[in-house]
Amino acid sequence: MVAISLSPENNDRTVFSDLPAIDLSWKRDKVGRLMVKACEEFGFFKLINHGVPKEVIDRVESESLEFFARPAAEKQRAGPPNPLGFGSKKIGFNGDTGDLEYLLLHANRPAIYQKVRNIGGRDPNIFSNLLGDYVDYTKDLACDLLEIMGEGLGLEDRNSFSKLVRDGQSDSLVRLNHYPSYESSVDQRLTAVIKSKEDKGTRIGFGEHSDPQLLTVLRSNDVEGLQIQSPLDGNVWIPVKSDPSAFFVNVGDALQAMTNGRFVSVRHRAIVTAQRSRLSMIFFATPSLQTRISPLSEMVTIENPLRYRPYTWAEYKKMMYSLRLASNRLELFQSDCKKESMALMR
Repeated sequence: MVAISLSPENNDRTVFSDLPAIDLSWKRDKVGRLMVKACEEFGFFKLINHGVPKEVIDRVESESLEFFARPAAEKQRAGPPNPLGFGSKKIGFNGDTGDLEYLLLHANRPAIYQKVRNIGGRDPNIFSNLLGDYVDYTKDLACDLLEIMGEGLGLEDRNSFSKLVRDGQSDSLVRLNHYPSYESSVDQRLTAVIKSKEDKGTRIGFGEHSDPQLLTVLRSNDVEGLQIQSPLDGNVWIPVKSDPSAFFVNVGDALQAMTNGRFVSVRHRAIVTAQRSRLSMIFFATPSLQTRISPLSEMVTIENPLRYRPYTWAEYKKMMYSLRLASNRLELFQSDCKKESMALMR
């Protein structure tokens, strides 16, 4: 477990910690061991030497910032978010709000171009092609990480997770989140404030939640804002130090279910505290709508009996959109059937 030291200013609310850092250039078996440990204990790790070209990352960031700098009327041509498209302030369909604007798209080139071409202005091929390149790299990275996890867990089929993302019908998404600075958004912002003594005045960019998919691969600029929930205390949040040269990777609900709770889908949030805008670029590795998600038989033991009932991604996705952002969705799919556990272990 990563050692955590309490902040003297807010010793019952916020802690500071060095996250598990994994160098993808290390020997593969070492990477697998450390990755499994990080996913079990923290649900989250920092990835360096990831192999995604800096030029690709920088150009996508530049084009994304250019997009978000456009007049609202132009950006709204890529919307409304239903749930895909351009959105601002509102998150989902159930009243969640935040200090952000975003672009959420299916992670494939035709879908990206379909939305981007409606914006107008500059040649849409530039933005869509760059974003398509970024998706290709981060998808390959996510699949590689999932295969290393499979090896680290000792699965007979190391592709048990990655093949769900490589499926041609994968429901994977790419999301660009832009958190305007205080100065640029003070007049028009719909402010959401964390209502606690310690966090008085802190604005919520994106509220507390876990990711429903298999794996999340996130990259942000050099502005702080991401926080993850402490594995020791659900009321404590750990600020993540920004590193634009790295990716931050976290376990999603589907991977927690497939590992029968061995990996932890970490809850996290984004806050807006800077005088500079923050941009995050996120790839969500996701199975197809028809995929049946259930704990792998190798993950079910007498000591760790079946925790989750089978469900399809379409079923989980429908339920997800019916709930608030902070809802604990996975607990609705818990199973206590010992007979099913014994059958799965045979």
